[in-house]
Amino acid sequence: MLSEFYDFKTQLWKWQSETATAWFFLSLPDDISKEIKFFCPRKGPGFGSIRVEVTIGESIWRTSIFPSKDTGKYLLPIKAAIRKAESFGEGDTVKCRLKVLL
Repeated sequence: MLSEFYDFKTQLWKWQSETATAWFFLSLPDDISKEIKFFCPRKGPGFGSIRVEVTIGESIWRTSIFPSKDTGKYLLPIKAAIRKAESFGEGDTVKCRLKVLL
């Protein structure tokens, strides 16, 4: 059964290519990624994305998580407004609550 909420802590990391703008992500833990993938298999448009509601500190927003081809974990993009509002940056450990929106 899919959990109502997933609470986890993980480190913020940056992805950047030579030609692209930097993106910041939180990688969902392996066990949470496996559970979500099992209960929410996705194929088709949206790169396998799954809609979620995220809480970090006082910030709550809706976005999508995406499966990583490299690690098999889901990746949660974190926009600059959230990083600024909650005062964290690359390399910081972040406490996150995630709810899958079915």
